[in-house]
Amino acid sequence: MTNTGDDYDLEGQIAEWRAYMHRRRELNRADAEELEDHLRSRISELTEVGLRPDEGFLIAVKRMGSLDELSREFAREHSERLWKQLVLPGEPDTPAAARSRRELPVMVLCAAVAALAFKVPSWFGLDLDDDAGFYTSNFSLFALPALAAYFAWQRRVGIRVIGVLAALFVLGAVAANAYPLDDDSQSIVLTAIHLPLALWLVVGVAYVGGDWRSSRRRMDFIRFTGEWLIYFVLIGLGGGVLTAFTVGTFDAIGLNVEGFIESWLVPCGAMAGVVVAAWLVEAKQSVIENMAPVLTRVFTPLFVVALLSFLVAMIWTTNGINVERDALILFNLLLVIVLGLLLYAISARDLTARPGLFDRLQLALVVSALIIDVMVLVAITGRITEWGFSPNKTAALGENVVLLTNLAWSAWLFLGFVRGRMPFARLEHWQTRYMIVYAAWAWTVVLVFPLVFNFA
Repeated sequence: MTNTGDDYDLEGQIAEWRAYMHRRRELNRADAEELEDHLRSRISELTEVGLRPDEGFLIAVKRMGSLDELSREFAREHSERLWKQLVLPGEPDTPAAARSRRELPVMVLCAAVAALAFKVPSWFGLDLDDDAGFYTSNFSLFALPALAAYFAWQRRVGIRVIGVLAALFVLGAVAANAYPLDDDSQSIVLTAIHLPLALWLVVGVAYVGGDWRSSRRRMDFIRFTGEWLIYFVLIGLGGGVLTAFTVGTFDAIGLNVEGFIESWLVPCGAMAGVVVAAWLVEAKQSVIENMAPVLTRVFTPLFVVALLSFLVAMIWTTNGINVERDALILFNLLLVIVLGLLLYAISARDLTARPGLFDRLQLALVVSALIIDVMVLVAITGRITEWGFSPNKTAALGENVVLLTNLAWSAWLFLGFVRGRMPFARLEHWQTRYMIVYAAWAWTVVLVFPLVFNFA
């Protein structure tokens, strides 16, 4: 229920409105601040003529003029409030609404391009079974250019940004195909792992409309990444059910469709799913609660218990960490998950709220991961000292150093926040700025490692 009278928290409502405006892609921070000044001015005018603060706020939001569409979406997010009656009298056919209707056919076109891109190499005699190395190195180049094109159209980016995007994708294609790598070389596996990350951050440039220097927009892309991953997994699970039913139903009439499924349905569907998942995230934005922060709340305490139990067990048994390849992959994935839990907790947090129990759990999670990362680094260094450098061990060493730096400074900032000595916003800014480091490392592995290790 909306408060009225003297106990109405006007500043709290304005802060909520401001936070909402800062999340909108249509506005930069300067525009949002100007609009807030405009809103405050209207509220003052209305209260001076005798309206209560709550009435002034509601009417001022309604009268924002060119912000009608944004105000309408703001009311949808807070449907339990009286604003819905004031701001949602109807749904006029605005240019924004017309553009929204065009997004579906554009998305379908981009998804179709991504799906067909996977089949283009077969037109030149390359087979998925016989040329597995080519497909392993290039699979991220089939769908991500189409996804970047979709965002470039949606954000109306300029020619300069389009040129940068195209150049980076061409660079990725050259790195994946110009080096003389054998199918069993370690560099092919490293390219298959790091090129998608490098190109995903290129997609991020399209997502933010070329405004990569904006910390707020980079955080928007982080939020999008978490939601996209959830939707993509759900689409994959649904696709698995569809595949099983397709095989079963056609088998019932004596037709074997496994060749079609292996050659067309699964790979092309996966490429198209990359674009469809992104469209679903955008379509439900500002209407439904984001799922990634909700899952973060569920899994953070569980991971804290798991990591602390691992540390206790390792001390109790005095067993060292095995640094074989599978173990290194497992620990790197663990650190990435911890980082993801941290990022999505940050993305959904009120920056002005005081530290609470969940923040202390997050600090315990980061410190536990930091300790494990140090132990893994010691083990990797010992193995390199004994056996020498290789592409895999060097990549693992570098990735752990990159993650160690992030986790160490995050732990310091988190500790300062929990102790009341630092604002939480510093932790958010650190994470968004650190994305540049991930991009630089991914491109280094893709472009430099094959040369350094003689294409091994």
